Amino acid sequence: MTKKPIYNALVAFIYIVAIVFIVNWAGNNEILETSLLMPIMMLSLFVLSAAVMAYLFLYQPVMLYLDGKKKDAVSLFMKTLLIFAMLPLSIFLLYFFDILG
Repeated sequence: MTKKPIYNALVAFIYIVAIVFIVNWAGNNEILETSLLMPIMMLSLFVLSAAVMAYLFLYQPVMLYLDGKKKDAVSLFMKTLLIFAMLPLSIFLLYFFDILG
């Protein structure tokens, strides 16, 4: 992705939000709920999500590591991970303290 951890974390979070909206929309379809399509779609989505998250979180750090910039690689990965962790934690706290309603 990029060498800016905030962008990597935000794109990952936006991806998750988009997937939740799509799954919520698709979950309202009774045909999908009663067929084998839903488990196939969910497993496929899981695999796709693992690949997307691996790309967003690991691509640039691995490239930096392979270029011999090991400290930069670890730093970028940890910053991305910490920024990403703050996003769901913030939403949880807003929900916990009943700010989101």
